[in-house]
Amino acid sequence: MEPMRVHRGRAAVLNRVNVDTDQIIPKQFLKRIKRTGFGVSLFFDWRYTPDGSPNPEFELNQPESQGASILLAGHNFGCGSSREHAPWALLDYGFQVIIAPSFADIFYNNCVKNGILPIRLPEEQVQALMDAVAAGSSELEANLEEQVVGVVGGQSFPFDIDAHWRNMLLNGWDEIGLTMQVEARITTYEQQLAP
Repeated sequence: MEPMRVHRGRAAVLNRVNVDTDQIIPKQFLKRIKRTGFGVSLFFDWRYTPDGSPNPEFELNQPESQGASILLAGHNFGCGSSREHAPWALLDYGFQVIIAPSFADIFYNNCVKNGILPIRLPEEQVQALMDAVAAGSSELEANLEEQVVGVVGGQSFPFDIDAHWRNMLLNGWDEIGLTMQVEARITTYEQQLAP
């Protein structure tokens, strides 16, 4: 994983509540075991019409959402089954930061473990960012070092994140990378056990 310190990017708005992991990445696409290649199927049932063409009504298909790396979403984002493919699909599509009033716990943890910064903000602050994007301020900045997110050159809000998760993201560590920080101690212990 790459370290996440400050991310600046275009924001897309998906103002829907209870977006579950089956909507994020439908079950028929879970046959791959690699973490890549899922972005094309992200929000498949909403992004495409039955004939496979892009749905012109879907939020992420709008011109202003193209190239977005920050997603603004509604309450309970990532609910449903615990499939890790959901953050894989979001990351493969290009999202590096997701901002919502609340997340399903397992989804939140899976995001961090895969290098996505999930930010919880009060509903009125998420709405303020959505309104700013709708008014044309589509570029946001998420500063994990200072724990602040907002419109570039405009309104910003502080956010909380568990110190452990923050440390993992700042350093670009997954759980194996975190374990490797104590590799010397592990090696010493293994040598002590050797006959």
